[in-house]
Amino acid sequence: MELTPKAHELLAGRNFGIIATTNADGSPQQSVVWVRERDGEIVFSTVEGRAKHRNLLRDPRIGVLVLEDANGYHYSEVRGTARIEPDPEGSLIEELSQKYTGQSYVENATTPRVIVAVTPEHITEH
Repeated sequence: MELTPKAHELLAGRNFGIIATTNADGSPQQSVVWVRERDGEIVFSTVEGRAKHRNLLRDPRIGVLVLEDANGYHYSEVRGTARIEPDPEGSLIEELSQKYTGQSYVENATTPRVIVAVTPEHITEH
């Protein structure tokens, strides 16, 4: 499934994403993340070994809700499958930091990071 024009628009802006994964005990785990579109997928960065990373290694199903900053009632909710990619140089977190803050990423810059790429399978919008 392809991302919709609205999803592309929301992902291009400085709108936060809320991701949902499943913990080992079946309970939900949610996180606020910086997001963008890349080649028809949603991508975000995370630290290797964090709960969302561990959860996605075990179960790649994921939900991503991107809310319009100016009006939270405008959103794109994407459900899909996540793929984990190494990001040893932290290139995505640097790009996202520039997008969201206008500055280089310096917080824990030496911590190993990965890219999570989400292939859309279902989209709901309002």
